[in-house]
Amino acid sequence: MASPTTNTQQEFQDVLAECRTLFAKKLHDYGASWRILRPSSLTDQLFIKAKRIRSLEITGESLVGEGIRPEFIALINYGVVGLIQLEKGFVDSVDLTADEALAHYDRHVKEAYELMLRKNHDYGEAWRDMRVSSYTDLILTKIERVKEIEDLNGATLVSEGIDANYMDIINYAVFGAIKLHE
Repeated sequence: MASPTTNTQQEFQDVLAECRTLFAKKLHDYGASWRILRPSSLTDQLFIKAKRIRSLEITGESLVGEGIRPEFIALINYGVVGLIQLEKGFVDSVDLTADEALAHYDRHVKEAYELMLRKNHDYGEAWRDMRVSSYTDLILTKIERVKEIEDLNGATLVSEGIDANYMDIINYAVFGAIKLHE
């Protein structure tokens, strides 16, 4: 029987593969149109996705027919877009090919996965005993932190940067997607 960590690694990789497939399909359809998003617009996009999850969790109904799990998938992909945008800055016109965008995507996903491995080791699989609604609230908290850091123009005193918050958003969203798939 596989250890929980091994299972976590496989489940995490499976969700990331699902996200990458969707990201690649959207790159085909739209190109890297997200390159024009300024930081505040990207933060607001993350915010509306997380708020929708919370609304669905509270009300239990969706009038547009999409559930919670697709929103966690969107949070993962927008979180990766956020990391790319932090690294490259926003532009006025698309400046990445699909292959270049996927190369950036793969590198940031690898970093998020490695962070999860380190934290999962230290926290002893605690995420498995959490409720999905807690991931949602933690993601919303991370988004609020990003908003504050943006409002401070990055001039924080003791806090992690926006990139660390994006990484946590990605990882909490992967955990949510895993739990909702079980």
